[in-house]
Amino acid sequence: MVIDMKIRTEVQLNPVADEVSAITAIVRPILTGILYSLKSEVVAEVGGRDQVKLMMLPRLRRPGDGDTGICFEYAVHDAVRRGDAGVSERVFDAIKICKVPVGDQIGSILFGAEKAGSQQLIDTAAGLLTDDSSLLSGARGRPVKLKRHLSSIATAFRRADVAKRLPHSISGLWRADLFLGFHDSDYWVGTTVKINPNGLQSDRGLRVGIVPASQGKSDLVRLDSGKNLVICPLPYDGNFVEMFYLAWEVVQAFLDADARVPKEVALPRPAARTVARYMQDRRDYPVLDVIEALGSLSQPQLLQTHEESASVIAPRGIGEVQTSAVLAPVPVQK
Repeated sequence: MVIDMKIRTEVQLNPVADEVSAITAIVRPILTGILYSLKSEVVAEVGGRDQVKLMMLPRLRRPGDGDTGICFEYAVHDAVRRGDAGVSERVFDAIKICKVPVGDQIGSILFGAEKAGSQQLIDTAAGLLTDDSSLLSGARGRPVKLKRHLSSIATAFRRADVAKRLPHSISGLWRADLFLGFHDSDYWVGTTVKINPNGLQSDRGLRVGIVPASQGKSDLVRLDSGKNLVICPLPYDGNFVEMFYLAWEVVQAFLDADARVPKEVALPRPAARTVARYMQDRRDYPVLDVIEALGSLSQPQLLQTHEESASVIAPRGIGEVQTSAVLAPVPVQK
């Protein structure tokens, strides 16, 4: 009996980085999140976001309760784009449950209509989408052309009347933080990212919910029929979420010390102090330039995914088989 099977291989392109490189990789999107959470009128006083120097960030920033969540969204987005093993594998599984046509490389487009720098994010999203970019909302019917509705989706965050004029299947898409999919197949799903799993909300147009894995609970990627969301928990111990909190600690301590290396009691880990020193050496440069410069010191792309079909001869009584060969995430050595 001849049966068809899918074989997915994920090849590790580079060795898992040391702790310093891993922390540096996540410090970059955290700095981006803080920069874009600054109010527009504040950054206008210094000539725009591209002119905000790292040394000015603690002086222009007004810390808020949602800062950690915003930076977590940026970090997840960046991890998908970098091919972080602990994130890419799970995101792949999540969007495949949504029946997104598989392409060569997972893509992430940052949206976030509720953020202070939202207009620039929305403009960037529009530039990455094509006229054929289609959103799989989970509803029956033809997929919605995402780019056509992007501006209305963003406006719906602040105006309920605009939300009512959106296609019914995507009327809640203004809650999306990311669009996940494949650039080559050009199919996407609305994704909400919450650092607190209790804050996860479903709405029309959202298909994936990304949260940190909870201790003592299953961390399997699964469909929650009640929320109509594919829940995608990200691994904690020795993996992405733990590294995010380490990087968040570094940035917080650095900014609290007026953009300088803080006292050792604030950052007792040698790796954390090294990353803080990287930033102190560049405190007189614009934040965006610092983020770019830190790229060469951070974790490189890890994963390359390839999927192919194969036919095999199976004994009688064996039905259709599907298998997936994946690279297990390797914890960062401490």
